[in-house]
Amino acid sequence: MTTMTAWMKIRRSRGKRNSTMTFQMVTSRRKDTRKRKRDFSSPMSPRDPSQEVRQEAVKEALAQYQSRPKNLPLPSKRSSVMTARSPDRHHRDSDSEDSDEDSVTAEGSLGSSGGHSGSQGTPEVTRTPLLLPPPQVPSHSGMGTPGSSSGSSHHTPPHPMQQKQQQPLPPIPPHSNRLSNGEDDERTRRELSEMTDLMRNITSFPQPPDVTNNTGGGNNRPPRDDRITRYSGLAPGRQSSSDSDGWRDALYNFPENWRGTGRWKVSNKIQQLLNTLKRPKRRPLPEFYLDDEEDLEIAANPKDPNAPKPEGMVMTPARGEQLVIPAGLPRSVEDAVYRYGSSSGYKAPVATILDANGKLSVSLTYGKLLSRSQKMAYNLLTRLGGRGEGNVMPGDRVALVYPNNDPVSFMCAFYACLQAGLVPVPIEVPLSRRDAGSQQIGFLLGSCGVSVALTSEACFKGIPKTSAGEVVSFKGWPKLTWFITDHLPKPPKDWQIPPRHSDDSAAYIEYSTDKDGSVKGVVVTRSAMLAHCRTLTSACNYTEGEVAVCVLDFKREVGLWHSMLCSVFNGMHVIFIPYSVMKVNPASWMQMITRFKASIAIVKSRDLHWGLLATKDHKDVSLQSLRLLLVADGANPWSLSSCDQFLAVFQSKGLRPDAICPCASSPEALTVSVRRPGHGGANAVGRGVLSMQGLSFGVVRVDQENSLTSLTLQDCGQVLPGAMIVVIKLEGVPFLCRTDEVGEICVAGGAVGDQYWGLQGMTNNTFKVQPLLLDSTPMNGTSTYVRTGLLGFLGPGGLVFVCGSRDGLMTVTGRKHNTDDIIATVLAVEPMKFIYRGRIAVFSHKVLRDERICVIAEQRPDCSEEESFQWMSRVLQAVDSIHQVGIYCLALVPPNHLPKTPLGGIHLSETRKKFLEGSLHPANVLMCPHTCVTNLPKPREVHHGNYVGPASVMVGNLVQGNRLASAQGRDMGLMDDEDGMRRHPQFIADILKWRASTTENHEILTLLNSKGQVATSLTCAQLHKKAERVGCLLLEKGHINTGDHVALIYPPGVDLIAAFYGCLYVGAVPVTIRPPHPQNLQSTVNTVRTVVDVSKSSIILSTLTVIKLLKSKEEKFDSGKKWAPILDTDDLPKKRLPSIYKAPTPEMIAYLDFSVSTTGMLAGIKMSHGAATSLCLSMKVACELYPSRVVALCLDPYCGLGLALWVLSSVYSGHQSILIPPGEVELNPSLWLSAVSQYKVRDTFCSYGVMELCTKGLGSSITALKQRGVNLSCVRTCVVVAEERPRVQLTSSFSKLFSGLGLSPRAVSTSFGCRVNVAICLQGASSPDPTTVFVDLRSLRHDRVTLVERGAPHSLCLMESGKLLPGVKVVIANPDTKGQCSDSHLGEIWVQCNHNASGYFTVYGDDGTSNDHFNAQLVTGSTGEVYARTGYLGFLRRTESVQADGELHDAVFVVGALDETVILRGMRYHPIDIEMTVMRCHKKISECAVFSWTNLLVVVVELDGAEYEALDLVPLITSSVLEEHQVIVGVIVVVDPGVVPINSRGEKQRMHLRDGFLADQLDPIYVAYNM
Repeated sequence: MTTMTAWMKIRRSRGKRNSTMTFQMVTSRRKDTRKRKRDFSSPMSPRDPSQEVRQEAVKEALAQYQSRPKNLPLPSKRSSVMTARSPDRHHRDSDSEDSDEDSVTAEGSLGSSGGHSGSQGTPEVTRTPLLLPPPQVPSHSGMGTPGSSSGSSHHTPPHPMQQKQQQPLPPIPPHSNRLSNGEDDERTRRELSEMTDLMRNITSFPQPPDVTNNTGGGNNRPPRDDRITRYSGLAPGRQSSSDSDGWRDALYNFPENWRGTGRWKVSNKIQQLLNTLKRPKRRPLPEFYLDDEEDLEIAANPKDPNAPKPEGMVMTPARGEQLVIPAGLPRSVEDAVYRYGSSSGYKAPVATILDANGKLSVSLTYGKLLSRSQKMAYNLLTRLGGRGEGNVMPGDRVALVYPNNDPVSFMCAFYACLQAGLVPVPIEVPLSRRDAGSQQIGFLLGSCGVSVALTSEACFKGIPKTSAGEVVSFKGWPKLTWFITDHLPKPPKDWQIPPRHSDDSAAYIEYSTDKDGSVKGVVVTRSAMLAHCRTLTSACNYTEGEVAVCVLDFKREVGLWHSMLCSVFNGMHVIFIPYSVMKVNPASWMQMITRFKASIAIVKSRDLHWGLLATKDHKDVSLQSLRLLLVADGANPWSLSSCDQFLAVFQSKGLRPDAICPCASSPEALTVSVRRPGHGGANAVGRGVLSMQGLSFGVVRVDQENSLTSLTLQDCGQVLPGAMIVVIKLEGVPFLCRTDEVGEICVAGGAVGDQYWGLQGMTNNTFKVQPLLLDSTPMNGTSTYVRTGLLGFLGPGGLVFVCGSRDGLMTVTGRKHNTDDIIATVLAVEPMKFIYRGRIAVFSHKVLRDERICVIAEQRPDCSEEESFQWMSRVLQAVDSIHQVGIYCLALVPPNHLPKTPLGGIHLSETRKKFLEGSLHPANVLMCPHTCVTNLPKPREVHHGNYVGPASVMVGNLVQGNRLASAQGRDMGLMDDEDGMRRHPQFIADILKWRASTTENHEILTLLNSKGQVATSLTCAQLHKKAERVGCLLLEKGHINTGDHVALIYPPGVDLIAAFYGCLYVGAVPVTIRPPHPQNLQSTVNTVRTVVDVSKSSIILSTLTVIKLLKSKEEKFDSGKKWAPILDTDDLPKKRLPSIYKAPTPEMIAYLDFSVSTTGMLAGIKMSHGAATSLCLSMKVACELYPSRVVALCLDPYCGLGLALWVLSSVYSGHQSILIPPGEVELNPSLWLSAVSQYKVRDTFCSYGVMELCTKGLGSSITALKQRGVNLSCVRTCVVVAEERPRVQLTSSFSKLFSGLGLSPRAVSTSFGCRVNVAICLQGASSPDPTTVFVDLRSLRHDRVTLVERGAPHSLCLMESGKLLPGVKVVIANPDTKGQCSDSHLGEIWVQCNHNASGYFTVYGDDGTSNDHFNAQLVTGSTGEVYARTGYLGFLRRTESVQADGELHDAVFVVGALDETVILRGMRYHPIDIEMTVMRCHKKISECAVFSWTNLLVVVVELDGAEYEALDLVPLITSSVLEEHQVIVGVIVVVDPGVVPINSRGEKQRMHLRDGFLADQLDPIYVAYNM
């Protein structure tokens, strides 16, 4: 196929049009270009637009999906979200400037306006949508009634059927309708059948108690209650023997028959989502690719071997005929004003304006135009308004700021600037500081050096002003002098117009907007302006005295060129119809043609459509005089049907077929082509039926007329006289295209733009293009071409066909799609009554190396949730079937929420900007990453056949020179040479008695209150005596036996410590338990009950205040069981123990340590006397703790290292401990740091919660603290006690913030401990500084450790978790094979030392997998040694630092808990990494947590903002996680602040959150299920 006729069918048109020749639609200006046959032999009777748009292509595409089961999960949304409105939005009435065609007031065929449907006097019933699947869902799928997740109140019935909304007026609370018994039974049966398969695979998980909890938290977070009954009201009940993991159903507050009634709505919807994702797709996904930058790029741009390729010859330039300038034309545009204004016909009108009442209100004659323009020119150059404010010089740029209903003032000002030699820059009137694109306009004015703005008096009054009466400062705008062009003095008679400027000087600057919203000023020289006027005069056959009707914006592009320049150049009369008039009377432009017998009309396809809808005005319309109907947007695909339908209706009214003249234009190249009225020849009119698949590959191919994927294009006329057109390739070097290839149209000639003002580089790329032949040689001729930004090709006879624009081009997976085509398909989806037709924005943004298509539309206020979701589902199906491309995001916003242009159109770049920054506030969102993203990294493969064992791995590492991961602290036996310490008693209770006798007056404990005052202090003797009294109480009243367990339920303080040693004195085993919170007894009392029961405590010791809580009336929340005997230690017997119990062996249990892991496992570990003493010795040696030291503790004393520091360490080492309860710091954030400064503390320990409180609460108080004398230079070590990966960002922020108080950045470090060993790493006094490394995130997913440079892509900063304590040995082992890893592998940290726990006393809900936690053995290397498994993943790295013993330091890096890792597609993800990405998405996200469920990633975010902002988060979270982690988010849950459970250590309890989510107990604001 080498000729144009071989690849394209061109239909000629010279009069009557064949009824089968075209495929027409009566729709809005955005028309679908799919074909629909229609017989136009009879006059058209306009019907409802939603019934008109029914095209065979979309109908057949959707029909293919009818047979498929549709079980898509509907998003869960609170009713309050649906009635919420953004406070920064104001409702606009029907006269507001928007581009919605359906809102035009017309009779019955139109229906009521979208913004005013329904009765204004009828109260509104607020709609709460029914969370139902689309109607096509089979009956067995259930109706999906909303659970508590969709209610806005905790008092809402659990399964209401909400009433439908009638019309949005002031909201009233939603009504709740219970289903009738029969409906309820039927729904239960449906849910039961649907949930049967799902429940087979679901294991219920409980909410074990969190004994690490603390008193109420701050920062708008509710008290951190215990998690055991967070989502239930029942106490721990019977154990379900059928649950494989041993969890309890009662903890969920499930009814007895919950498995049979389908109450798990969330699980139901997730199963629907999984079923949807499992369906076979029509287009198979390509294979997965490696997680590599280059491979990801290749995957996003695949090369299809079957893609069509261009086969035509290399094109030659299409030349227009020679420009013949008609005789008698003025020499210049300025001369035209003088000629017509000073001749005998000076009273001839040049412009007339139609007012809102349809009357001709203002008229301007050529004489007035001449006098007013000269008057303005004089005042501009001399007096600048007569106020002596300065002068402007010829060549200066001035802004023209006039409203769209005042073309007369604009015309006078424009020609005044031309006469004065000034360069006008027409811009829109700024109505507010938030105008869409206003900032970019300001940048344009600043770059052009504009300092003066011309405006009318009426317009100036409407510009926003300050209280002082001055114009407000618009963002990005330069300071302007506002010059009122009304009521100016006349110039003196001897004043002469300045001499004419050179032809190369700038005549005016017209702004052009890029795809990203940036504004550039296109300079049009005087010679180009004159050439353009002459060319259009020749092409359109303009003559003097003709009457034209203009509906377009007269300040830009086609409206400016024809109604302002060519009309004056030819002495014509223009009737301007403002946009506001068109909204009221859409047929006004046709009425003006009839009344004035106008021969020219300048319109858009939108105006043709509006004219069709105004049927009542058709009878009086006569278009016989019209010879030129210029369609300004004729290059858009949707204009075809408007033109054809308009001709079909109004041909009987005298409209000639050849009068309709589409044109193509751009700000850079001005007019590109125009169909010329009466221009003869065989190729006067053409249209082609093209394959959209071919166009997506940039190739022109003919398609069948009945094809679903064809595109019908009309020509945009021929090359203009005196111009040349070529088509060049879209990307790279500007090679010429072949004749059947789509490229960018370029124009050469005199009537084109000259440059971008001040942008030389972009000017060379756009205005000075030199096309090249395929052999890279320049094309013959010396002409340079200008890029038009239009995509298309040339047909026979020089016909120009435009199929899109560069700004609207979207390249998705190597194929090109145009936004206009997508819009056209969206508009063809029935029913259209749910959205506004002219308010659709389509754009793309790059995610994971590929463009993703987003569709944003405004939905009507009377559209329900189900209707919106149903329509969105049909749009997805239609676009996928017709364009073979998936929509990434489809969002619907409330009416009048999309940013608008001054004339009411959608401001695309501003819409895109708001979408990407999360400020668009959509009402409905549907994300489809599962179906769109086809270039994910290759999944991790499991080798089943050729299994490589751990021994082979170890040998391979040795061969490669990799060091096996093993490290240990200093030897314990060689470090403590103190003779006195060697004579110490062996166990901790004996040590206290020894200190009480040797240093009885040494103050060992000091407890501070919130004011920083000493609440209690104890010396060694006082502590010993108090412990003895507790022991006597246990013996006398508790009748305790040796080995009995005693529960200690105390607030943080010295009473807890005394009770602890009192238990040891009598041989009892203490169990420290956090007391219940008075504000949250329902869950915290049950937590205490559970720990008491699980620990088998026979006695409870507490204070009177806590005992009252335990026995108060709020105990009704408990199960009703009796407490164990409770003893009050406030009134102790003043007796001495006859003897202190001494454990016979070091292996005897000293105390039990209960806590809840982040995965929700309640575990109690056994700490022996020998382990407790060994732990204290390790900390003493590492931190150099001696009796002369002072240590400040600001952490909880109930478990882990906090318990050891509060209770054991000071007694063993003899140092003074300043005890600061974290609850007091919440009341006074400066308490901890003030105490550290006051007592000159060298070593202090805190939790992340305390550090965060100080960082957030004292950020603005550094100066005040310094004035109070707070000095932290004394601090040597500030250790954060944690059982997690170090929070580098928080510790760095803390160090930087308080460096002003003298805190050394080297002082802040972290520790690491876990259940099996509470203190593995701890920053010592003389240890090397903490080491920080950067590792590759992608390698971590494959359990590899790759060090990268700071700032490298995908880098993750990790800080070591302190130094290994003396006597501690760790190895890194593969958690599956138990083989020893090398330094380059991520593995589980195994620990061996004397202070390991002896074992679990009990694991609440254990499934038997914890049996080997304390006696694990390697299968390679030292196989005989026994280790304890920490359950945390990490790695070792040898540093250059030297330890005190002269050895190189081995740093331990903790990455995350093994049980919390998320395995997706064979790769391991750590929740904290994904959560950090989510936190950066949006400023309103206050907290987040992630977990997986049924291989779907679930993200829960807390919204610290209004509920209407919830849906903004969904696209941002999906895109950010996909971009940074190459994983698709399955479910996004938006909740209120404080929902994510966090324990006192500041660790998120993700499994509790997961349980609450699946039990439908979170009351989320919104739940999105990504498709």
